[in-house]
Amino acid sequence: MSPARLGEVIIEIRQVGAYVKVSAIDPVTNTEVAIVGPARTNRAVLRAAAVRKLRYVLEKQRGGAGGPARSR
Repeated sequence: MSPARLGEVIIEIRQVGAYVKVSAIDPVTNTEVAIVGPARTNRAVLRAAAVRKLRYVLEKQRGGAGGPARSR
């Protein structure tokens, strides 16, 4: 199965003390993922990690990434 292709991705970055929470949202499927990292980490690195996680989750929902899709 081919990797999930993303169009527009909404990124939200919120600093909470010494940490940053980065959310990535796919507006087509309304799927949201979040990661947390140290506030001193480069924002581009955090954004890229959040987008990678979003791709992984979308693949998982489609039945890819090593297992069947799980229903909620």
